[in-house]
Amino acid sequence: MTSNSFLRAAKRTFTAGAAALLIGAATVPSLVTPAAADDGPASVADLAQGLLGAVVNISTSQRVKGTEGPGAVPMPQLPEGSPFQDFFDDFFKNRPGEQGNPSQKVQSLGSGFVVDAEQGIVVTNNHVIADADDIEVNFSDGVTLKATLVGTDTKTDVAVLKVDPKGHKLTAVKFGDSSKMRVGDWVMAIGNPFGLGGTVTVGIVSARNRDINSGPYDDFIQTDAAINRGNSGGPLFNSDGEVIGINTAIISPSGGSIGIGFSIPSQLALGVVDQLRQFGETRRGWLGVRIQPVTDDIAESLGMATAKGALVAGVIKGGPVDNGTILAGDVIIKFDGRDVNEMRDLPRVVAESTVGKAVDVVIVRKGVEQTVKVTLGRLEDGEKLASAENGNTGKDT
Repeated sequence: MTSNSFLRAAKRTFTAGAAALLIGAATVPSLVTPAAADDGPASVADLAQGLLGAVVNISTSQRVKGTEGPGAVPMPQLPEGSPFQDFFDDFFKNRPGEQGNPSQKVQSLGSGFVVDAEQGIVVTNNHVIADADDIEVNFSDGVTLKATLVGTDTKTDVAVLKVDPKGHKLTAVKFGDSSKMRVGDWVMAIGNPFGLGGTVTVGIVSARNRDINSGPYDDFIQTDAAINRGNSGGPLFNSDGEVIGINTAIISPSGGSIGIGFSIPSQLALGVVDQLRQFGETRRGWLGVRIQPVTDDIAESLGMATAKGALVAGVIKGGPVDNGTILAGDVIIKFDGRDVNEMRDLPRVVAESTVGKAVDVVIVRKGVEQTVKVTLGRLEDGEKLASAENGNTGKDT
């Protein structure tokens, strides 16, 4: 299928009013949105057909603990012979945690996709499998396999699962380069909305680098491809069938799609997936500073021509730069060859760096640019040091 025919693919749009709320998208396997374009071939059938087998339905179950304890609501004391006695007896004695009914299972659905067919590696969202006691992966051909958790990262909402194919031939997809996507490029989402099964929708990249305040490394791709509850963890494909995003959230007042969905860019997700597969955890770089935005007034006071970079509000004791390399009041404008145009750029580029790596950091100190060399620590260790310093302002990086 050519890129031109993909570009002519139609998309279905839904409208809704009122204030919007950010909610997690959720998960499912295979209904293709009808095409409606008038200017030529309007089908993504060939592309979708080759990808549907790699997209899975993830179902989880969680055992809910009982209601006994300080937070439990006690059974009311009723007068003897009260006509409500039977009603309250039935309600309270059948709660989870009461004698004879120790727990209940809560089930949820989500989406995911296979990235390594031989090893049985599946990628999804952390919030899809969070706190799950049992995880099952359901494939488009009807096969269901138990999954184990390889690793998870709450900061980016990425999780990696593993299944044992047991002779079952899996289909895998590969990651593409999200940095090459432009606003207006066509994309295709496949997932499991409302538990219906593999559903295909088509849209465009509406915006890039979106910060929706969901985590420290927000850099989402925004799309108008219809994404609903149950799509969480499903892939967002480019016109070459490569995964350039992991669908994770929507903005909607009702829980249904109104054309504002968000995907974790593959450029961010791929590094997290690789670390989770290798270590079972993330190992992020850490600079050991607290940072704040550089306002116009701050830039002027520091002799900077424009407001850019990240202002160092403080240095964390015991951190990589607690030797005078970087000082409070410095402005970081470049890190390891990458420009820091605004404060939120720095945490991402530092976190993506290798622990123990020596990097060049360009700072502005008292109006003068200079380059310093820093050997990075590990964020997971640094968070313990940072948490011990109560009352400090700024974002830890």
